[in-house]
Amino acid sequence: MKNILGENDRVAAENQALFREKNVYVLNLMGSPGAGKTSLLERTMERLKGRTRMAVIEGDLFTSRDADRIERHGVPVIQINTAGGCHLDAPMVQKVAKKLDLGALDLLLVENVGNLVCPAEFAVGEDEKGVVLSITEGDDKPMKYPLIFKESAIALLNKADLLPYCDFDMAAAKDDIQTLHPGMDIIEVSCTQDTGLSAWCDWLLARIAAKEEA
Repeated sequence: MKNILGENDRVAAENQALFREKNVYVLNLMGSPGAGKTSLLERTMERLKGRTRMAVIEGDLFTSRDADRIERHGVPVIQINTAGGCHLDAPMVQKVAKKLDLGALDLLLVENVGNLVCPAEFAVGEDEKGVVLSITEGDDKPMKYPLIFKESAIALLNKADLLPYCDFDMAAAKDDIQTLHPGMDIIEVSCTQDTGLSAWCDWLLARIAAKEEA
């Protein structure tokens, strides 16, 4: 395992150096299957179109259905199928990044394979990680899967419009996340009601601007 992670970290460092050279901010977006990662990206494309230059790398075990959804928004997208692998790794991202015109981008969003465990262990060369947690999954998930919250710069608590119908303690979930990662940014979002999407897009734009100024 140490050898695998060591080699992955080496390639991740190469990816990060390339992204730094091209001045593109890269977010590795993680979360469970069905958490709403792709829907969130679709709403993000709609809001940021014309405001920033972006592309998406989609990770899934099989099919290109998520990439097809992103492509309809006119954003460059590349699908990675892991054929059973539970996460994206740095070599996978390095291979497909060569197909993108990175110099023409400000933002690269990597949607990782749906999983709350393995994606958090493998860097892909990103600037930061983000985690999407659907409230339908339960408020116990941060403490049950702590690494993904410790590693992420932002937690997006998705499907907030369903809160009245779910046994989800929002305050408890936020407290647990802050215990695991003090000061972490947390935004309640709903892709169907547009809740929190302005705050999320403003967060991304601030990250992009900070990298450009660095």
